Amino acid sequence: MSRQSLQRVQWQQTLGYTFTYPYVLPPGFGGVPAVALDSKNNLWVFQRADAGKPQLFKFDAGYRLLLQVGPDIIGYQDKAHGMAVDGDDNVWITAANSATVMKINPEGKLLLTLGQRGRRGDWDEARGQRLLWQPVMVAFAPNGDVYIGEGHANESPNDAESDDQANSIGAARIIHLDKNGRFINQWFGNEVGPGKFSSAHGLAVDPTTGDVWIGDREEYRIVVYSSDGRFLKTLQMRNLVCALYFDARANPWMATGQDGQFLKLDRTGKVLGAVGNGMGIGPGQFIEASYWAMDKQENLYAGDTSVGRVTKMVAPR
Repeated sequence: MSRQSLQRVQWQQTLGYTFTYPYVLPPGFGGVPAVALDSKNNLWVFQRADAGKPQLFKFDAGYRLLLQVGPDIIGYQDKAHGMAVDGDDNVWITAANSATVMKINPEGKLLLTLGQRGRRGDWDEARGQRLLWQPVMVAFAPNGDVYIGEGHANESPNDAESDDQANSIGAARIIHLDKNGRFINQWFGNEVGPGKFSSAHGLAVDPTTGDVWIGDREEYRIVVYSSDGRFLKTLQMRNLVCALYFDARANPWMATGQDGQFLKLDRTGKVLGAVGNGMGIGPGQFIEASYWAMDKQENLYAGDTSVGRVTKMVAPR
């Protein structure tokens, strides 16, 4: 099914969630592209704040602000984008325009930086060149391996035709590292052909198989690869695939971006239910629904890339 033949769908809400706003962010401007939960139900919030202001916050399960990680630790996160918490409760953040991925411990100490701030380029392990290009999200395998999705792709300038030999490929890709940041593999997408992808905006690892699910946003599809980069299948969707997530029961979900919804799926891509009142700034609405998290009670936590607030969507009891 071609993208041109698709008609975007606003799905009926059947899951019974209610919308609450218990988190108060410090004063400042900027949307919240990503949130993540650690094992203690602390919520990490990543904000596109102005330069010089904190952008990373940690709230406890009672919604109290525990920690602000300031620019003295992580610098300015130019186009703050994706975030995920690993099995040791370290938080990993991606800055698309800064071209970095950072690993921060639960106390807010910087442990690792991948890429060079403001130096966009290809990862070429043979040359010892470990640069990133539009890193947008990270996900973790059951053994702790790290996958980095790079790929606003043709939505953004890729410099592939410039004289910069450090940045000559420009294609969307997945970079596979071990938990300490050592290179294992990478694979690339393009705009055509089975098993390809023009962006890697959504990224999640299936906890039951280790397969890597990629949200190819502008192509309205999910592309699934094995853990070692072998193409497995494509799931054609009827909404922009902005973010992907597996809940505590290993069910796949996706966020539909400017459709303002979170969709529960089966493994064929069939929509089983929806949460969200569509595009807007009213209760339960999102200008852009993107990366989110769920707790073991299936409550759903999400920011809004264009609005500086966090929504807690409470599951029916």
